[in-house]
This record gives sequence, C-alpha cells and structure tokens, in this order.
Amino acid sequence: MNHLIEVAPVARHEASRTLSVVVPVFNEQEALPAFHRRLAAALAAVQGEWEVVYVDDGSTDATQRVLRTLQAGDPAVGVARFSRNFGKEAAMTAGLRLARGAAVVLIDADLQHPPEAIESMLQAWRQGADVVNMRRRSRRDETWFKRVSAGLFYRMINRVSEVPIPADVGDFRLLSRRAVDALNRLDERTRFMKGLFAWIGYHEVTLDYDVQERVAGTTKWRYGKLWTFALEGITSFSVAPLKLASYAGFTCALGAFLYALSFLIQTLLVGEAVRGFPTLIVTILLLGGLQLMATGILGEYLGRLFIETKRRPLYLLDDYRPASLSMLQLSDEGLA
Repeated sequence: MNHLIEVAPVARHEASRTLSVVVPVFNEQEALPAFHRRLAAALAAVQGEWEVVYVDDGSTDATQRVLRTLQAGDPAVGVARFSRNFGKEAAMTAGLRLARGAAVVLIDADLQHPPEAIESMLQAWRQGADVVNMRRRSRRDETWFKRVSAGLFYRMINRVSEVPIPADVGDFRLLSRRAVDALNRLDERTRFMKGLFAWIGYHEVTLDYDVQERVAGTTKWRYGKLWTFALEGITSFSVAPLKLASYAGFTCALGAFLYALSFLIQTLLVGEAVRGFPTLIVTILLLGGLQLMATGILGEYLGRLFIETKRRPLYLLDDYRPASLSMLQLSDEGLA
C-alpha cells in the first residue's frame, strides 16, 4: 500500500543541520558508491552537522539496495523512495521539503557536478547569498545539436519570461533556508524548477565550474524529454505563445481581408475569371494550419489548467528513513 508522509517545512531558527545535500536518483546503482565516497570526503571539512538526503525516483534497478547499504554505513544518510517514477522535478521538490539544513545543496549523483565545489558554495552563502547558482563554463561535452538547442531555449525563454533565468545553470546550486521555505510554499503541479529558483528573487551569486564526465550509466534526458521540459518551462512562465497565436490570427485575418478586397476590385474592373484554384488551396491550407497551431497552443495551457485543478499530490512517498533518526511514522493521510 502506498503512503503519504507529511513533512512540514523547517523554519530558519529550527534548522537541525548546518547543511543538507539533496540527491535525486533514478537507476544510478553503478554511480552511487563512487559518488558517496567523494561527497563524504568533500563534506568532511564542513563545520557543523550535515546530512545527505537521497530521493529515489522509483528506480527499477538495485539503486534502493545500494542506498540502504550507504545508510547502514553512514548515519548522516537519509533515504526517501517514491512509490513510482514521478520525475526529477518532483524528486527535487521532495528533497527540499525533507531537508533540515540551514543551507541546502542540490546535486546529481553521476559526478558531473563536482562535490568539491560545495565548500565554495558555502562560503558564498556565509557571505549573504540566498541562492548560489553553479554555471558550467562550457558545453563542449555535449553534441552540437544539444548545444545549439540549449542556447536557443535560454534566449527564447528569457525573451518571454517574467523573470530572467540564468543560462547554462542547471539544478546544481545552494539555497538558504529562507529560499527553501519560499520554494516549499509553491505548490503547482507542473513544475519547472529552474524558473521557480529564479522566481523567488532572493540574493543570487553565480559561480563557475567545469562539468566532469559521468562516472557510470547513461543520461536519462533524451531529446523527447528535453523538448517536453522546454515546453513546460515556456508555458509555465509566460503567456507569450498565446499572444503569438493572437497576433498570427490577426495578421492572417488582415491578409485575407486585403486579398478578398483585391479580388473584388479585379472582378469589378475586368470581370470574373475562372482561375485562382492554386491560390485558393494555398490560402485554405495556410489558414487551417494557423488555426490548428493556435488550437494546439490553447490546448497546452488548458491541459496544464486541468492538471492543476485535479489537485493530486505531486508525488507519493513509499518509504522515508531520515538521517540519524528512527523511521518516520507512516500515515494514510497527508500532503506530499
């Protein structure tokens, strides 16, 4: 039976750790041992208590068994498991809700995000930053298509979004306790976390880092998922596509009116001729295509409204064992 665990946000003065490291994982059985060794070594120099919160996003391999082994050998490790795969955005959200640190770091388990950079992030946080963004110096490790599409995406979304979203900044970042509490108040179901991180508007600092090679496994972000992710980002933070559809419809209507007026003048001056069939077909196809495009854009927004109105939980926790604490009481009711 699946369960929900209600975990209240931790207020700044109630934070029980100096640092929480949130690690969303999905089928990372090969990478986890090496990742945790490097992470523990990097955190050994952190002053104060720290915890690592692994959120298993419904892995289908031996990830959960590896996490249990890590937790058995390290009391600072907490493990949460979803009832099924809900996606990385939900896993990061769950980790932020479960984290008890005064500062919270989000990091991937594939070691492309270097754990050694956490110390520099903490220094920026101690100097007053609420959000420490980690910006990759280059994207040379990616294909040219992914580099070009990523650049176009950031240009597009920053043109239409209400808030600027830093380019080449992924999920690797540090958040202060008040930034985490602010994010935990946002309960929309269609979540574009990069936009939410920017939306809260607290003091930001950006540091650069070099992306490292994945230690094991393969990326879970295929081009289809990236396209869906980009579409969610644009529709979550802008109504520009709706305005574009309106402008396109107005332009076509004006063009059709002028075209009809030219035919009327031609008929009055030289008479009616049986011709223009290709022009008629092209016009019908153009108008029909624009109407379908506008309908599709409306459908994207309507679909997101439909998801929001159902008010389903963003995720279900099947199990949660926090660091250095006994297992939380499971209940059949609550909000995740």
